[in-house]
Amino acid sequence: MAEKIKFGTDGWRGVIGDDFTFANVRRVAAAIADYVRAEGEPERGLVVGFDTRFLSSDCARVAAETVAAAGIPALVASRATPTPAISYAVVARRAAGALVITASHNPYRWNGVKFKAPYGGSALPTIMRRLEVYLTRRERQGARARRRAARIEEADLAGPYLQRLKTLVSLERIRAGGQRFVVDPMYGAARGCLARLFDEQRIPCLEIHGEHNPLFPGLNPEPIEPHVADLRRAVMEGGFDAGFATDGDADRLGAMDPTGAFIDSHKIFSILLKHWAGNLKRTGEVVKTFSTTEMISKLCRKYGLPLHVTPIGFKYVCELMLQRNILMGGEESGGIAVQGHLPERDGILNSLFLAQVMAERNKTLGELAAELAEEFGPHHYGRVDLEIEKAAAERVVRRAERHGLRTIAGLKVRAVEALDGVKLRLGDSAWLLVRASGTENVLRLYAEAPTPELVQRLLDEAASFARRAAQSR
Repeated sequence: MAEKIKFGTDGWRGVIGDDFTFANVRRVAAAIADYVRAEGEPERGLVVGFDTRFLSSDCARVAAETVAAAGIPALVASRATPTPAISYAVVARRAAGALVITASHNPYRWNGVKFKAPYGGSALPTIMRRLEVYLTRRERQGARARRRAARIEEADLAGPYLQRLKTLVSLERIRAGGQRFVVDPMYGAARGCLARLFDEQRIPCLEIHGEHNPLFPGLNPEPIEPHVADLRRAVMEGGFDAGFATDGDADRLGAMDPTGAFIDSHKIFSILLKHWAGNLKRTGEVVKTFSTTEMISKLCRKYGLPLHVTPIGFKYVCELMLQRNILMGGEESGGIAVQGHLPERDGILNSLFLAQVMAERNKTLGELAAELAEEFGPHHYGRVDLEIEKAAAERVVRRAERHGLRTIAGLKVRAVEALDGVKLRLGDSAWLLVRASGTENVLRLYAEAPTPELVQRLLDEAASFARRAAQSR
């Protein structure tokens, strides 16, 4: 009997050679083809992209052949391509959607399939549920009648996307700022992209981890501590003004200050929002996920911007961007989308936005973050992932909500929210979130507080509580 395939927040992932196999890629691609034939516009075709992981290009070909066998034209990227470039190709070419072979920020052993909808963003929860229906239905009914195969074509999808970015950002202003940058694609699909844009405009730039190596030697392709140590070293030793790191498929971003201070996604989101709303006077609504910094809430109050808080998963941000006039939407894990582009995370575009803010304000990222801390108070963040059986992790969340933690790290719990997991509010800018992963045997602990020491105490005490609660019945 075939293994059960479960779609997560942005598609399906598995361990290469274990559950991520050619056969399972065909199953997922066939279910997507069935969905598009029944509920989409199959004549518009599907785009197929892939990242730099082991067998990604081969799996993209398998997916394209499966789609074409269902009578749907397939356009395949000619090389490993950033996911936001694939999403842009969907919109620019008016395709019915896209399949992207990628495991995003996961370690090298993983790969997966993302599905991008016709609007060029994450498939909404309703779409993901429909895909699972078609997957189950196909496996119950067995092989379908053969159709006349549609065409498979190949094209450069990165080039048009990079041209699009030039219309959204002023590379001339970045060059006039005179700053120098390190870019780290983390061996992922962004390799050569930012460097190409900077080189074209004669903006001094050093790319590290730009060679093709599907083992991602020495790091996980996720732009957070501790995986940004090489970026820190390159920035500091070379006297560069900033460093930008994108994840395996280039939709997430982390950054580095010249002092070696890591600028996480919360600070990036806050810096960009302050610049857009405060300096450029742009208006609209803002959306953040449940695990994102309170700094965004404070910025929205200052500038009179309506704020929406969603469950964790960029698909919820995308859903609101399709419905409302969203200026900016972001999540804790490094994904940020902006008005006027796509309802999609884009690490490359946001790197350029940060570089432009630095040039226009003539400040480092650390100075821009310090401005926010001076006005709104310091906000430090941390996250711990504990390997706990799924049932036990869900039990921990229930105990945290029902029996509760009245105090933690010496702070009194002032409010409890259960939008996605359980968030314990501990003050104006201190909170702890306990949440079970939807697809893995993982319990995630998130914390924000005015000092790094308090963040660590919150996480340590929460981890101790979690281990005790996981063992109890």
